[in-house]
Amino acid sequence: MALCAPTHNLSLSSVKSHARRRPRSRRGYGTGMVAMAASYEYEEGQLERPKWAGQTPLSHLVRTIISFKPLYSLLKLGARNVLIRTAEKKNIPWREMTKEILESDVYKELERIQNPSLVYPDYYLNPFHAYDEGNLSWLAAAEAEAATMSMARRAIPDASSLDEANEIIRGNWLQAIEQHHLQYSGNSTIRDILDVGCSVGVSTGYLADKFPSAKVIGLDLSPYFLAVAQFKEKKRSPRKNPIIWIHAKGEDTGLLSNSFDLVSMAYVLHECPEKAIVNLVKEAFRLLRPGGTVALTDNSPKSKILQELSPVLFTLMKSTEPFLDEYYLNDLEATLREAGFVNVQTILTDPRHRTVTATVPH
Repeated sequence: MALCAPTHNLSLSSVKSHARRRPRSRRGYGTGMVAMAASYEYEEGQLERPKWAGQTPLSHLVRTIISFKPLYSLLKLGARNVLIRTAEKKNIPWREMTKEILESDVYKELERIQNPSLVYPDYYLNPFHAYDEGNLSWLAAAEAEAATMSMARRAIPDASSLDEANEIIRGNWLQAIEQHHLQYSGNSTIRDILDVGCSVGVSTGYLADKFPSAKVIGLDLSPYFLAVAQFKEKKRSPRKNPIIWIHAKGEDTGLLSNSFDLVSMAYVLHECPEKAIVNLVKEAFRLLRPGGTVALTDNSPKSKILQELSPVLFTLMKSTEPFLDEYYLNDLEATLREAGFVNVQTILTDPRHRTVTATVPH
């Protein structure tokens, strides 16, 4: 799920004010240390991953608590209430936004966008984010934008506004992509972009605005999310290159090999089991042209803030994210290298999230 609202005018000066900026050597894999690059530095924790993640005693305890169904139901409700309360305290009109979508003509888009022959992977049929139907429901789709707004404010709590929080999160993410591609693509232009797990199209819109000459595709497993994405996109002013929305599996897109210059996955992998993560990375490698860039942004195991979450918050979070442990145990940089990527780099692009970028060899 994308973590921001559809306000796409990024101010670099605003981004700079929220992070210490100095050149440093970013972690490079496969080619030794990479050239010096400007980066936004956020504080890392002292651990490789949070104590509440993986195979630690604390993680096992939390899983035991969550497995008790009556308690799980209470946790799920609690997690949902935390999101809604956080949103409304920050002047995000959660209920109004949801009502506006549910009472609109969005339903007409479903038939146009849904692939009726698609077979959903088993992991996708799990409850996600306190929804029993997971991402396969209108309520989840209608609330997605408000939920991402709420999480953006929590990620940048000292931001003066939602717009400013989004500028930091998305500005740093887009800058990491642009810098990586400029450095390693061999001067290739970003002409074709695929946003895998695009949800309701927020990250897709940012990519389209950042690279206006590129043809952009948003791909997701939820036809409900895609229907909302298409509905909202139709309400904005037309783009030079309209975004195309595709209902398909990110691990098996059916798209042509070597057909993209950038494949992005924003806040997707933490919702996936280990096998799906590996297959998503392999599919991205197949889809990219030589010199193409993959960009993966998601929770950072080394985030100091995430490592220091209170027991209440990390228990609530894990109750709505069934594959969180598998995500934190995955060595994402190694997974990329094993798929064939080079120039693998990881950087904290905000206090909670990392962006991992890599290149398909020329």
